[in-house]
Amino acid sequence: MPHSKDGRDWQPEFLIAINPDKCIGCGRCFKVCGRDVMTLKGLNDEGELVALDDDEDDEIEKKIMVMDDEGACIGCGACARVCPTNCQTHAAITAEMA
Repeated sequence: MPHSKDGRDWQPEFLIAINPDKCIGCGRCFKVCGRDVMTLKGLNDEGELVALDDDEDDEIEKKIMVMDDEGACIGCGACARVCPTNCQTHAAITAEMA
């Protein structure tokens, strides 16, 4: 088990999912994450993820955060603490999951 600086046990809980129905695309989680785990994408009227390009803005129904580099997450939980909609799922990674 990982330890804190002074040797206390600490169990990281990694970001494993973002609920697109709850996410409002506010970007708070993105701003506190120093590891580029998430990125902002658009959802079109068919529910498909699209890149945020200026020429396609009229097709975007909603902006949401999505996983971009899941493996870069260190399990610090900063994103969960700033999320106003509790749209993220975090979990400790067990040997069976790794």
